[in-house]
Amino acid sequence: MSSEVHGICDEKFASVREAFANNLESGADVGASFCATVEGETVIDLWGGYKDKDRTVAWEEDTIVNVYSSTKTMAALVMLMLADRGEIDFYEKVSKYWPEFAQNGKEAVEVRHIMSHSAGLSGLDQPVTEEQVYDHDYIASLLAAQAPWWTPGSRSGYHALTQGQLQGEIVRRVTGKTLGTFFADEVAGPMGADFFIGVPPEKDAQVITIIPAAGAGTALASGEKGSIAHRTFASPAVDANWAGHEAWRRAEIPAANGHGNARSIAEVHTILANGGVAGGKRYLSEAGVKRIFDVQTEGEDLVLAMPVRFGMGFGLNSEATPLSPNPNTCFWGGWGGSLVVIDTDAHLSGAYVMNQMAGGLVGDLRGGMLWAGFIERALG
Repeated sequence: MSSEVHGICDEKFASVREAFANNLESGADVGASFCATVEGETVIDLWGGYKDKDRTVAWEEDTIVNVYSSTKTMAALVMLMLADRGEIDFYEKVSKYWPEFAQNGKEAVEVRHIMSHSAGLSGLDQPVTEEQVYDHDYIASLLAAQAPWWTPGSRSGYHALTQGQLQGEIVRRVTGKTLGTFFADEVAGPMGADFFIGVPPEKDAQVITIIPAAGAGTALASGEKGSIAHRTFASPAVDANWAGHEAWRRAEIPAANGHGNARSIAEVHTILANGGVAGGKRYLSEAGVKRIFDVQTEGEDLVLAMPVRFGMGFGLNSEATPLSPNPNTCFWGGWGGSLVVIDTDAHLSGAYVMNQMAGGLVGDLRGGMLWAGFIERALG
């Protein structure tokens, strides 16, 4: 079935449009969007395909979908803004802002350890239900009481869901607002961006349901039973089908349940791509953006079982993840395939969002190849 591609694409990037169309024609994508910016200007904004796996309802300009861990880039932006304002110090102990956190061997854990997935709290000791995952206060209380699973700061272990609750509690203690509310008030609202960490009811008509990968409804990582990787995904054991539940949309899970499209993600991240300024408004200082590249850990991640270099809230460009010839490039992606990349040297941002999940935890080749085609032409 033919899938029409809609949107804009500067002729310089015609090959990216062709690759996007090929993903739809081949069946690699059911529905998707891709957006890229140069110097804060949108040069590609494409969408196409279908909202449903039966390919009967067309993906629309304002369609939004759960992007899983690409949400982490928005939560990181919030943390960077608060650090830039002096309300959070990444090198300060978490307990300065959240006193109850200083128990069970976590007295010396610093905010930067949470930002870099090295706090030793990648999962929960006790099983939790779907309903409990939606209860921020409950999950935060479990994390405050729990002992770290490895020496904090020594290496990374991907905090797939818990990073968001840890960051969210710090934001709430510092600002009195939830992280999702802060993001809506300070970023998405002023920018007019359709990205939500906690979808308001009036936006439900724009939301489509993710299509789980065949045989991969629950996030699983490699590793023997009892390993850090196994324990991380044993609790919380997130099921992709939860994304179709109203309670999932309404909750604020800043590491996993952001809803948006490629346009909203790429345009929000023009803030970071362009030294803290977007649409003529300064959101944080140039120095505040550079904090992203303060390397915290580098090596094989205990959960992902792959080499990752983590800075403050983002994965960083490296030989293992070569996303640009420019060193000051950061990224992250989401379970099933969504992808976010920001090249702060060349002032580029890009995002890919889809509804057909693949098996990967942090992006896949569909978005990666679109970004590769874009950056080749942008820098060529």
